[in-house]
Amino acid sequence: MNSVSPAPGSPLKIILAMAFVVACWGFSPTGIHIGLQAYDPVHLALLRFLLASLFMAVVAVFRGIRLPNLRDIPLLLGLGFFAVSLHHVAINFGQQGVSAGASSVLAQSTPLFSTLLARFVFKDRVSVWRWCCVLLGLLGVVIVVAGDHGLGSIDAHGLLILLAALSWSLYFALQKHHTGRYDGLTLVCYTVWSGTLLLLMFLPGLVEQVANAPLRVQLAVFALGIFPSALAYLTWAYVLAHVDLSRATMTLYLVPPTAMAIASVGLGEQPTLMVGVGALVVLISVLALNLERRVVVVRAASV
Repeated sequence: MNSVSPAPGSPLKIILAMAFVVACWGFSPTGIHIGLQAYDPVHLALLRFLLASLFMAVVAVFRGIRLPNLRDIPLLLGLGFFAVSLHHVAINFGQQGVSAGASSVLAQSTPLFSTLLARFVFKDRVSVWRWCCVLLGLLGVVIVVAGDHGLGSIDAHGLLILLAALSWSLYFALQKHHTGRYDGLTLVCYTVWSGTLLLLMFLPGLVEQVANAPLRVQLAVFALGIFPSALAYLTWAYVLAHVDLSRATMTLYLVPPTAMAIASVGLGEQPTLMVGVGALVVLISVLALNLERRVVVVRAASV
């Protein structure tokens, strides 16, 4: 990822790109639920990213990317492990017991874990405001998990979605501390490829599941591999090249309601009132975190 300032671009193209990313990532929970009807969680993750890797290989051939430095191989494997392998295996296992709508909300808690990592791993100072946001967000998480299937049914599935959010936070932290080595396209390609490489340990048994999966499931998995796992990442890199990160991430607050709408049509899910309240609490807490960061940036720029 480059550290240069975003370049100006067509407002219409940027808006369409953001809408495309939201739609792709909003479809992901529904696609996973459909995929789990015929695939176990690890094979679903592997097949999804085999498709994404092939697509990224075609893009790389036409666009051209440079070979990685040997000293960066551990870094790229780490990025692939947190962004692809651990993140998606955890989500797939978690969605076996969590609705698509609730899963999209829990996955949006990544900034809360980023704050905890900043304090306890990187020893950054965390303001009282950010601690309040984290506590509010965690309260929202509890409400979502409890409201999804009731207080008596809380189990490890919700925790696995939170593990996926933590994994995504670790990916962002690792990427942040090694910015500037590769451009956006190159970094996305190597992250997807390295994550897929690590998933190859689950290759035995995949062919049999592919052969037995019904057409509806095959189409859903194909869509997962091409749209949320490849095109959305490429489009997001385009957005970040033209829009400030804090503004761009505001768009992602539209992902949970979009995911709920898609799940209501594709899966017949009807989110409970508790899930809706918890979703609102989580999104408010994450929004408040980002608003504090924007105020800090504005103050720094005015000094």
